[in-house]
Amino acid sequence: MLGTSVAREVTEGTRLAQEVQQPVTTGRVIAVTSIRGGVGKSTVTALLSRIFNHYRRDPVLALEADAALGTLPVRLGAESVRWSCSDLAQILTPSMQLTDVIGYLVPVTDGGWLLPASQGRVGAPLDVRTYRTVTMALRRYFAVTVVDCETLPGEVARTAMDTAHARVVAAPMTAEGVNGTRVVLDWLAQLPHAALDSTVVALTANSPDTTLDVRAASAYLRETGAAVVSVPYDRHLGGGGPILNTMLGRDTREAATTLAAEVMRRAVRVR
Repeated sequence: MLGTSVAREVTEGTRLAQEVQQPVTTGRVIAVTSIRGGVGKSTVTALLSRIFNHYRRDPVLALEADAALGTLPVRLGAESVRWSCSDLAQILTPSMQLTDVIGYLVPVTDGGWLLPASQGRVGAPLDVRTYRTVTMALRRYFAVTVVDCETLPGEVARTAMDTAHARVVAAPMTAEGVNGTRVVLDWLAQLPHAALDSTVVALTANSPDTTLDVRAASAYLRETGAAVVSVPYDRHLGGGGPILNTMLGRDTREAATTLAAEVMRRAVRVR
């Protein structure tokens, strides 16, 4: 029985890795948002970025699209920030090569790149035009761009969710979080294209003890057509510092890989 269990685990791990590694013909943009701050949106973005960087061999970018001093640079271990989204939007040209572009980005430990929304201070809100300019241009260079959006109903967040190849809604494992996320999913259902088919809910636990019936909550959210992946509480994530794959609990790594596989499968289906 033990051998059979291990074999199944290896088979499932291989399947998930293959999903994450799917080749793309054009860069895929994955937008991550939430109904309010402090529910793990930047943590989910950083987790996805780490998993994609671990499994993929093509360039991966983590893009922060929230100028309100978000935590993405901290979560990815950025020691310094020089250029922001708005700065890069003013200098991007079609003739630039990847080697030119990465000179304005922050290299991430263990692979990948980061483009922050600000230079370590509260700045002007990122506008939709700047967001579109940067994401459309950088898709040429990066196979996967994971965007840490502002919270809904911000204009950039709504634009990002509408135009992304796949969407992730970070939701806390609370009754309020689940009910609020259901409202977001119902809104996505009204978009002119099949947005829910490419949406995954990351149900995150911010405490080791939760009274929420996770199975019932997941079933309630899946009624909309979106996928749901539960991300368990992890002391390493709860510390608030840089996220390191080697420090994550086994269940957390499996959940993050499952989330990345679900998202990539949906992103690749969109032309």
